Amino acid sequence: MRHLQAQVISRETFAPYGWLIDASRSDGHLINGGTSQRSDGQSELELTADNGKPCLAVFKASARSPAGPWQALERHCLGTQTFIPMEGARYLVMVALGGDAPDPATLAVFSVAGHQGITLRAGIWHHSLMALQACSFVVIERSAAQIDCDIANLSEPVSIQLPPGWATSQAMARAPQSAAPA
Repeated sequence: MRHLQAQVISRETFAPYGWLIDASRSDGHLINGGTSQRSDGQSELELTADNGKPCLAVFKASARSPAGPWQALERHCLGTQTFIPMEGARYLVMVALGGDAPDPATLAVFSVAGHQGITLRAGIWHHSLMALQACSFVVIERSAAQIDCDIANLSEPVSIQLPPGWATSQAMARAPQSAAPA
């Protein structure tokens, strides 16, 4: 079994795979009479290829252990996929680049704080949702009559080691704002 160390997500380290959406960003402008701050440009969305339509769904994720073993990855070549936790739960994102199959040399795992969401680029290999505690997620993805989901198995199963301070118990499931850089 291959052991991977999860790294705390940042815009720079996640950029090859997609975009980090971060509620703690301080850029933006005030709206609604100064009662809200709007921060645009957090992510690109590609949802309309081949007659696709935007779909906003809620996924109810069960808690999963990082120990795995994890082996199956999927990709969606015709659209991006966005995950935003609704209850502040931390989660893991396992991703890889690659053509017809995931490239093991690019396999990476990111730990994501509960105030952060992610958008996966179209065609990025990724593991299904890996919440560290039961939580609901807003998911924005492409919907169409034809299912856009390729699945491939890694040549060797993976176990994930969490970054220091990232316990999996429900009592520790919410990351402090300082745990992940913007």
